[in-house]
Amino acid sequence: MIGAHWQLEPLQVLPVLLFAGMYAARARALSRRGRPVPGRRMASFYTGLGLVTLALISPVDWYAENRRLWVHMIQHLVLGDIAPLLVVLGLTRAILRPVLAIRWIDRLRWLAHPLVALPMWIVSLAAWHLSPLYQLALRHDAAHALQHICFFTFGALMWAAVIEPVPGPAWFGNGWKAIYTLVVRTAGMILANAFIWAGSPFYGYYVAREHGGALADQRAAGAIMFIEGGVVTLLAFAWLFLRYTRETELLQRLLEHDVDGVRAARAARYDRSAQARRVMR
Repeated sequence: MIGAHWQLEPLQVLPVLLFAGMYAARARALSRRGRPVPGRRMASFYTGLGLVTLALISPVDWYAENRRLWVHMIQHLVLGDIAPLLVVLGLTRAILRPVLAIRWIDRLRWLAHPLVALPMWIVSLAAWHLSPLYQLALRHDAAHALQHICFFTFGALMWAAVIEPVPGPAWFGNGWKAIYTLVVRTAGMILANAFIWAGSPFYGYYVAREHGGALADQRAAGAIMFIEGGVVTLLAFAWLFLRYTRETELLQRLLEHDVDGVRAARAARYDRSAQARRVMR
């Protein structure tokens, strides 16, 4: 039975608990200062961490490694796309301030630049799905852990360029974010179609376990990736549209209050100035 293979791995759970504890402590500190973290952000962050935990320690992990490529694809999509998106949505500059105060971490902020984060995400996605690296990860725990770390880290950096928990390049507005999201999804769709339309299985590891069903399993994995990418893209565009309408409204109100154009644009984009908050009341 699958349940017999559900083993709690402390080394997989402890980092998640550590991040959850640090987030909770920072959220309490901000609340005591009269700057509470919105409930929706906290819910998003904890949901993302919860999905990471389920992907790593539930029966899905054993089944993904030993029986089905399509289950493994679900695990990778959760770890590399859905969970990072939810975690990043839960972050704000106020929450990250103590971390960014550490000089060497602050110097790594360039990794979230859209022209850096996007290529790294694409390279990681493509490289880890090449047969040699993919099967190496299946056969060696250390490589498998590195694969999961890469998926989550580069996924978080990719989404951070869009969500901007800390300010990004001034030129990277909503229009460029929409194009960026399309490029992300195009890369994912190319890989998904490769799985769907390939004439033979990519991974001998699963062929040995499926006795003839590996190709159908691979196509199912591609279909899941294709559908997930489409759904996330629609949600991302809906979010960008709502953000655009809010920014446009706030910018107009700030300009009507004789706020300098550059300052008004920045305040509207990040909604962080005291004047911007007063105007929106």
